[in-house]
Amino acid sequence: MHIAQKFEALLEIYRRPDGRKWSGQEIDEATGGVVSRSYVTNLRKGRIDNPGYAKLAAMAKAMGFAPEVWFEDGLGEGRSIGQAEEISGVAGRLEHLFEVVRNPKTGEPYTNAEVARMTLVDLSEEAVQRIRTGAVSDPSVGQVAALASVFGVEPSYLLDRDELSLLDEELVHDQATSWGMERCS
Repeated sequence: MHIAQKFEALLEIYRRPDGRKWSGQEIDEATGGVVSRSYVTNLRKGRIDNPGYAKLAAMAKAMGFAPEVWFEDGLGEGRSIGQAEEISGVAGRLEHLFEVVRNPKTGEPYTNAEVARMTLVDLSEEAVQRIRTGAVSDPSVGQVAALASVFGVEPSYLLDRDELSLLDEELVHDQATSWGMERCS
């Protein structure tokens, strides 16, 4: 898959919190100018074959997914973009993350137990399973932030795009970032 095709697929899957597709200007602003509007246009048109990791990482952070997703071979395979757009609710989005984010040590999808350990005891294995299956359809702010931190996405990714979030997104982001930093150290 050419990088332009992968970028288009990511733009479809990882939309803005309000459900709209990211524009070049919005990516420019969200990356603090690391990725310019014209760079986004050239990437989408296939004029850039080998973007640098710094640009890929900046776009991933801005759009709310782990930078490793750029390098996943299975993007668009197994689950079509149309199916990915239909993911709704925390359970569907969490399941999608389990499918696409791999354990770098094994190359395999994470298990519920591994994710629970990575949340630093914020979630038990059973709690991860219950959220993943939809038995818990409205997890707490802390649970959402912990799961988002594990998978390297913004907490807003796990929340319904169709509803306005009542969460203070900045607070949740700061909390997830601090947990992610503690987890990595």
